Amino acid sequence: MTDVLLDVRDHYHAIGLVERLKAVLPPEDQPLTPKQLGAVDQFHTRGLAATVELAELAGVTADMSVLDVGSGIGGPARFLAAAYGCRVTGIDLSEPFVEAARYLTQRTKQAAHVSFETGSALELPFRDDQFDAAFLQHVAMNIADRERMYAEIRRVLKPGGKFATYDIVSNGSEPYYPLPWARTPATSVLRTADATRAAIAAAQFRPLTWQDDTEAAKAWITGLRASSPPPSPNLSVVMGPDFAQMMNNLGRSLLEGKLGLLSAVFEAA
Repeated sequence: MTDVLLDVRDHYHAIGLVERLKAVLPPEDQPLTPKQLGAVDQFHTRGLAATVELAELAGVTADMSVLDVGSGIGGPARFLAAAYGCRVTGIDLSEPFVEAARYLTQRTKQAAHVSFETGSALELPFRDDQFDAAFLQHVAMNIADRERMYAEIRRVLKPGGKFATYDIVSNGSEPYYPLPWARTPATSVLRTADATRAAIAAAQFRPLTWQDDTEAAKAWITGLRASSPPPSPNLSVVMGPDFAQMMNNLGRSLLEGKLGLLSAVFEAA
């Protein structure tokens, strides 16, 4: 494992995460739904709305086997399984995130359709041609070797399988730190939208849908700032007390044009 991956794992090493989640969630004898968890387990810009839109673009159906790369604490995976009836496997580098994902999946009674493993996006522990679709949301910004990651995703997808990505891209200027995925530039590996598209295409993917979601992200940030009072930073339970500063810097970087957002769906050639 490279030093960069070690640094990334430290960034997401949320010690005692399950206990913190238990402290803010309803008692365990009360059922939970994926939608109820949306404020705490959709760890990306625009939250659940972005996951819903990406799933629609990818054309997810009940008969699919879906891989969620960089699954965090499992929000998108649980949503996909609940909304479409598909089977979803999540993989994440952070052991505490995987532990929390399994706990929340038990709380939503979805363990029969959703599972999680600890592992690297650069060495996916799955056989060739295993999945019908793969999702990647706000993960690539931590990956230096994009070519290897996209090639691994292509390897585990069946021919004709869908690869749906929703990630932050660079517009050529350094953003403000700390950010939700990196407290310093050392663990932030941003690329432009064009460079991202070229790297994915090089891994034998054909583009199906490509859209710039920057304006939607800006509107979301502006809406959060205009809320009175501002919404509770529920994700601070996951990322710690400096999460509010991270979100403020993300919003500032987006609004000043330093960062952009893209959604895209590709087909495995």
